[in-house]
This record gives sequence, structure tokens and C-alpha cells, in this order.
Amino acid sequence: MRKIIFVTGNPHKVREAGDILSHVGITVEQNNCGYPELQENELEPIASFGARWAADKLDSEVMVDDSGLFIGALGGFPGPYSAYVFDTLGNERILKLMEGETNRRAVFKCVIGYCRPGEEPYLFSGEVAGEIANESRGSGGFGYDPIFAVGGMTFGEMVEEEKNRLSHRYAALSKFALWLKKGH
Repeated sequence: MRKIIFVTGNPHKVREAGDILSHVGITVEQNNCGYPELQENELEPIASFGARWAADKLDSEVMVDDSGLFIGALGGFPGPYSAYVFDTLGNERILKLMEGETNRRAVFKCVIGYCRPGEEPYLFSGEVAGEIANESRGSGGFGYDPIFAVGGMTFGEMVEEEKNRLSHRYAALSKFALWLKKGH
């Protein structure tokens, strides 16, 4: 089976990618070497740079995932800084920032960057629209999952299979898998 290295420190993402890509004959292997993250307002240049950097460093075909939660009432914050903001503030402080807000719309976005050594990267994106819940609910998932709701349920309240079918990452990984299936 063909192997693609997923450069991430998040085993949840690796498991989700492995489940989806196994259907097209791809094994996903995690590498936590990291990559320099550009300070950008959009996910695409971050994923593109990270994929190219990691492919050249590891001399292998790689994938990276840059994801973010874009909250309408907060001007798209935290966006590409979502991981840092989650580690620094956590869900409870995000909920505090949202107190009194009637516009609770938010979008989870994911960009998968794929690259082979010495080549240009390819990008695959997905997103899911939802809203910020009034309180943290559920113990499933990770990160912002307990405060991001779709159809009245947070990702944290959903079983993993249900969340994965709706998720921004699933949408991006499905596009990537389809592209790989076409012989790329």
C-alpha cells in the first residue's frame, strides 16, 4: 500500500485521515516533526508552505492539515490562530467573549496541503457551517468540538462517526481521496 506521511501532532486527525484514505489504498503515518507556520489570515498559504517544507525536509510525500474556527461575531477570530487561541484561552473564555451575542454563526474550515519533494503543493479544502453553543456540551472530539454546534448538537455530543461525516476535515479529506483515486 502507498504511504503518505501526515505531519501533525494530533493523533485524532491521523486516525480520521487514515480511515478515509484507507478506502483508496493509502496508509497514513504520523510524523510530529512540525513545520514553520506562516502568520497569515487565511489557511491556504499556511498549508501550502507547510506541505512543501515538510515534503522537502522528509524527502517523502506528505500531507498537512491547517484548520480553523471562524466566528462571525468576532470578525472571523480565531481563524488561522485557532490552535494557539484554544491552548491559551480554551473554550470557556471563547464562550465568555460570545456572551450577549445574538449572531453565533461560525464556520470550521480545513485545508489539506499535499506535496511531493521538489514539487508544487496541492490544496483540498472543506468547511462546515454551524454556531457557537451557549455552553460547552459533550465530551467527545477535541478542541472546539464541545462548543461548535450543527443542527442543535455540538460536535462534542456526537459519536465520532457522525461528527466525521459532517466535519470540515472529512470534506477536505474526501476531496483529497477522490483526487488520489484518480491516479495522482
